[in-house]
Amino acid sequence: MIIIPVKDGEAIERALKRFKRKFDKTGAMKDLRARKEFVKPSVRRRQQLIKAAYVQQLKQAE
Repeated sequence: MIIIPVKDGEAIERALKRFKRKFDKTGAMKDLRARKEFVKPSVRRRQQLIKAAYVQQLKQAE
């Protein structure tokens, strides 16, 4: 559970922005999307290899 203490006189938008930043760092949404459907380990490994090759190709192009 994420707790964001709101200081006196602090705008609610600023506190909401801190909450969103903290929530993104936890990776909760990424985990929920990953658990939505089962992905076989072989498929997951293949996707990682394809992504790694793509990133490497981008870095070589620079």
